[in-house]
Amino acid sequence: MNLFADFHDLIATVLGRVMASGRLPKDLDLQRFIVEPPRDPAHGDLATNAAMVFAKEARESFANPRQLAVEIAVALADDPRVAEAEVAGPGFINIRVKPEVWTHVLRAILEQGPQFGRPAPGGEKNIKTNIEYVSANPTGPMHVGHGRGAVFGDALANLLVFAGHDVTREYYINDAGTQVDVLARSAYLRYRQALGETIGEIPEGLYPGEYLQSIGASLAKKYGRQLLDRPEAEWLEDVRAAAIDAMMAMIQTDLACLNIEHEVFFSERSLTRGADGDLVAGAIAELRRRCLIYEGRLAPPKGQLPEDWEDREQTLFKSTDFGDDVDRPLLKSDGSYTYFASDIAYHKTKIDRGYALLIDVWGADHGGYVKRLRAAVEALSEGRVTLDVKLCQLVQLMRNGEPVKMSKRSGDFVTLRDVVDEVGVDAVRFMMLFRKNDAPLEFDLAKVIEQSKDNPVFYVQYAHARAKSVLRQGLTTISGIDLSNRALAAANLELLADEGEVALIKLLTQFPRIVEAAALSHEPHRIAFYLHELAACLHGHWTRGKDRPQLRFLNEVRTDLTVARLALVTAVAAVLASGLGILGVSAPEEMR
Repeated sequence: MNLFADFHDLIATVLGRVMASGRLPKDLDLQRFIVEPPRDPAHGDLATNAAMVFAKEARESFANPRQLAVEIAVALADDPRVAEAEVAGPGFINIRVKPEVWTHVLRAILEQGPQFGRPAPGGEKNIKTNIEYVSANPTGPMHVGHGRGAVFGDALANLLVFAGHDVTREYYINDAGTQVDVLARSAYLRYRQALGETIGEIPEGLYPGEYLQSIGASLAKKYGRQLLDRPEAEWLEDVRAAAIDAMMAMIQTDLACLNIEHEVFFSERSLTRGADGDLVAGAIAELRRRCLIYEGRLAPPKGQLPEDWEDREQTLFKSTDFGDDVDRPLLKSDGSYTYFASDIAYHKTKIDRGYALLIDVWGADHGGYVKRLRAAVEALSEGRVTLDVKLCQLVQLMRNGEPVKMSKRSGDFVTLRDVVDEVGVDAVRFMMLFRKNDAPLEFDLAKVIEQSKDNPVFYVQYAHARAKSVLRQGLTTISGIDLSNRALAAANLELLADEGEVALIKLLTQFPRIVEAAALSHEPHRIAFYLHELAACLHGHWTRGKDRPQLRFLNEVRTDLTVARLALVTAVAAVLASGLGILGVSAPEEMR
């Protein structure tokens, strides 16, 4: 049940009648307006901007938006759920519903259980969606920055599955660039070390991390001394392949410690060396067939010229036809493909696999790359496929306000695994999501394990544990009480009339709307924010009961009131568990 969606449909029906009367254009997009809680709860329970949104289209028939708003409000007042609908300001409509509406919502939560908040059957769903996230270079263990993108991508996948999408989680293995050759040379150095050679200080340009020692040892075990006297050209490919396999196994282990798994691992090397031939050449040929490739010169970039700038004729993609700032080169001066050309081919494989929505999760330093790739996807799919790129800002790792030192295992950064081992998966996942992805994040290792209201993950998990504790106490306080959802849904829920109880129900009512909005905007942090607000509401009401015994959840004299209140507690626990599940965070039964 989604009360906000129900009222959106009701208002759309009213607008449809106005359109049918000829006073509004017949081609209006009735999804443009919103129904949401008013900013000031004193103004009502729901608010809509419908009249304001269609003010331009209404000019010929209505003197002003307020006149249209009055007509909508009068129609809404006829609905049996509405106690009052009034126009405010230039044309906003505030709606107050009757008390029985909240009873109906609470009963629906109990009846639907874990399904509450999911889209109703028959609605728009099963959008085939590909989410590519992490995609860290396979040259070392994952660091905390990778962890933010990993958690964000995984939570977004959970959110879209909850909202009805058909989601594939994908990892793009960057195994074709010069960085993997450097990895191979670094592994070969450790191979020599494993055979007893003193290697001294790691040469500049190679990876210094201790994690490479195990790869060197495995190479020594497999090849013995066979590779020692061979030239690089003979051992590079074998060592590179072994090193990449070992790195990907390490990365997958690091991801597993965050409960993250991908269904697809796509190799960049397969774009030119796979069973299907040169897919990059195929993508360029497809764009050329559509007259989107030409040979030409680019104007020099403004300001100081980059060192690699070349004023030459190039093979260019007409990305400006699709909103990019400049057309983009596809071939380097030596005839090899640009990174962009490979990315075009890779995204073409996603389009060819039938995805309607592509979501890429990148680091913030890739922001300048977004327009060109969106242009490529639009061109290749002829506008049928949507690409959304989500950028994750940097993570500043702290301990009691001081920056954390680097890790010896990685050589130059703090590994994600070290952080998870220290503070736990729940703290990492929740705190990575308790800030919008494009905002910088300060992650304090000491703060995230505090058992206090100032620690958001503890605060939310404690709310769930508190609700479960109340329910356990109910079983021991009132003999024979039936706390099944079916029995609770049949309770006299009209007894829940205290302002704190009603506030909790109203907040629970928002969950489907929050899920819908978060899924539409691809912003799982909205779920984290909502859970924190719901936890605060529960804790606040529980505290009121300490001072006013008549508000406590358990009342041995009034069994009917106790059952109604335990129904409310059950609903709160269910929504907290659903929201935490979307974030990939556990919902503990008790806190120790």
